[in-house]
Amino acid sequence: KALPGEREGLTEADALRRGLLQHLLLEHLPTLPPPSWAEAAPGIAALEAADVSHAELAPLLEEATQVLTDPALRSCFAPDTLAEVELVGHSAVLGRPMIGIIDRLIVGPDSVLAVDFKTNAVVPDRPEDVPDGLLRQMGAYAEMLEDIYPDHRIDTAILWSRTRKMMELPQNLTRAALRRAADDV
Repeated sequence: KALPGEREGLTEADALRRGLLQHLLLEHLPTLPPPSWAEAAPGIAALEAADVSHAELAPLLEEATQVLTDPALRSCFAPDTLAEVELVGHSAVLGRPMIGIIDRLIVGPDSVLAVDFKTNAVVPDRPEDVPDGLLRQMGAYAEMLEDIYPDHRIDTAILWSRTRKMMELPQNLTRAALRRAADDV
């Protein structure tokens, strides 16, 4: 879900590849000691594509390292968080089954935070400026999580990797976006 001016001269396929590689680094590097990240990165990237060059990987590793070492984001990558959590559920709002994969799930005693990584070059300043498709996605995650964790407060956020900004999404925005998706079905 690219924003206007998004691809920085990349083809759509190259922009998608960049995002997939960045997601892999953010998923796997936190499980390793930081001194080993540079050595592990080519193997992690090879999970998606065997032909990743050093020139392509270096800026992705730099970005991932900045995200993973940012003190403000430490809780997102703590050892007790869950990575790549697959969800399947039925949406009462959409009236159909849903599936999704949450990049990072943080489950606390009374709250759950679903975090989705976005590698977009263009980062909105406010939650109200987030593209509707992303708000719908996060609304769907919240609805599925409410069924799994009925006694928890469910929150959603986007971690914009380019700016290392964790943007919490108000429930009213994500719920309204999911309702708009129901109108499109």
